Amino acid sequence: MSKAKKIGDLGEKLALDYLLKNGFKHVLSNYHSRYGEIDIICENEKYIIFVEVKSRKKGTEYHGVEAVDKNKRVKILKTSFDYLLKNPTEKQPRFDVAEIEFPSQKITYYKNAFSGDDYGEFF
Repeated sequence: MSKAKKIGDLGEKLALDYLLKNGFKHVLSNYHSRYGEIDIICENEKYIIFVEVKSRKKGTEYHGVEAVDKNKRVKILKTSFDYLLKNPTEKQPRFDVAEIEFPSQKITYYKNAFSGDDYGEFF
């Protein structure tokens, strides 16, 4: 396993621990569809939350949330719709980003980092 993969896996574990400590229920990790992958799916009373985890070294030029560009957001949206078609819910979908800074393991969490409203029809 590469060093980058190990850091990515550790980042996802830290993000999941953060979510659990903040009252979210873990639904699934690493959900794959033909469109892409969602790192973490969790929920609370109101939302089903699709979380993209970005692990970064301290001093990286741009924040992890900035690395979730339009193409990545569209993949996440399509993958979330694939999930919701197979797992219907009354809960409102929300798209968050968890940024993990290494080596400090500092977590910056972005609620509602993006929405599908700006993308219209993309299937």
